[in-house]
Amino acid sequence: MFDWVVIGTGAGLMFAEAAAQAGQVVAVVEKGKFGGTCLTRGCIPSKMLVYPADLLREAERAYKVGVRYEAPQVDWELISRRVWDQIDVSKGIEHSFSNMRNITVFKGEGHFTGPNDMTVRLNDGGEAQLKGRQFLIAAGAETIVPPIAGLEDVGYLTSESFFGDKYPKKPWDSLIIAGGGIIAAEFAHIFAAMGTKVTIVGRNPKLLPDEDEEIAALVRTQLEDFGIQVLTGYEVIGAEKAENGKRVIARSRQTGGTLAVEAQELLIATGVRPASRALRVDRAGVQADDGGWIHADEYLQTSQPHIYALGDVIGGFLFRHKANYEAEILINNLLHPEKPKRSCDYRAIPWAVFTMPQVGHVGLTEEEVKQRGIPYHVGRYRYSYIAAGIAMGYKDDDRDNGLVKLLLDEDLRILGVHIAGFQAAALVQPFVYLMNAGQPLKDKEAGTILPLMRSMVIHPTLSELSAWSLESIDWGKPLGGKTDKS
Repeated sequence: MFDWVVIGTGAGLMFAEAAAQAGQVVAVVEKGKFGGTCLTRGCIPSKMLVYPADLLREAERAYKVGVRYEAPQVDWELISRRVWDQIDVSKGIEHSFSNMRNITVFKGEGHFTGPNDMTVRLNDGGEAQLKGRQFLIAAGAETIVPPIAGLEDVGYLTSESFFGDKYPKKPWDSLIIAGGGIIAAEFAHIFAAMGTKVTIVGRNPKLLPDEDEEIAALVRTQLEDFGIQVLTGYEVIGAEKAENGKRVIARSRQTGGTLAVEAQELLIATGVRPASRALRVDRAGVQADDGGWIHADEYLQTSQPHIYALGDVIGGFLFRHKANYEAEILINNLLHPEKPKRSCDYRAIPWAVFTMPQVGHVGLTEEEVKQRGIPYHVGRYRYSYIAAGIAMGYKDDDRDNGLVKLLLDEDLRILGVHIAGFQAAALVQPFVYLMNAGQPLKDKEAGTILPLMRSMVIHPTLSELSAWSLESIDWGKPLGGKTDKS
């Protein structure tokens, strides 16, 4: 009988290691590479490709500040070697955990056979029967491959197979990306910068549907300026082989008309689903919705008191930093009873989209604020308005001129901050700190911009962009979004 059975080796490993160090006997179940999506096919390897793409685009615009380069040479072999060296860190993690005291690793796919029982089909053959006093489900998510006519015959990539057996020996001449979200925007940036002709086919009317309207529009404009064809509001309904690769048939969701796009390769990035179906959580009495997303409360406890879940498998915001946060909550609550119990607080979850321009996001979009009828102030500030931005070559009428957008309520609390431009992910972070500052029930200033307004800002830095954007807030105008209650 194990004290804990942990399914999944992304953020789940944080808890497994802490439990083992606390003297608990832990089973770790993993069918694939250790490290989860982030290490093996997501955040980390993709950024090993994003940064070279960023450099290529920065080199292209260097003429604006008086620097001209010869055409950069892309060493795809070196770039790829760095990608795989990072993915292979997984091997070291697996070796470390396999030799860790109080931990037993089971390489294979597990499924529940009862509330305290699990069968693991081992990768090297055979089965293992596990009993656990408590379980942590941290199995992550996987790409949804929609039922597109002819797709299986034509062949395709997902983020899993891209960072697997279908990784290209060189950048493709052309690429179709089915999907218009974060993965699509990042891969489009990577390969377009490498010289690939890229077409995005997105089902949603808007590219990056979770972003603020103005931010999404700025990203779309710049991607199109890079030569990327962006088709939104189109649903892929068919795929077939073409003379030089693959052909996709897409239908307009507005008009019903169809069009065909050809490319050497096709990447499916149309969304993800929880990797929970094979677990048969129903046999353990764990409730999940029709999509397979596991229900967990603010303490990450499922409908079974001894079974917990975290990360992508419970839905919501599918980011590694959110899963890490949840692992820390569980470590605090379950392994340190001497500490005050904590609940999950998802009010200020930040994220970034590592495309060009980079996007930083925390809180509500303006569209969401309006939908909720919240009275609000809005502030907008451009990179070209500050000395650091001018030094970088940004001008007021440039199509790539970055944007900071602030949304505040009547009490100056931050509703949302949205940034598109150079180092947007770093620029949005201070607002995350502010949104988490203080004790909202005791401190009237908690979550407001007042601490920022009282602070000095180093000059000249990009931090001035975020701080001085406060000056653009429409203080003298009626609050937008205010509902008429008369």
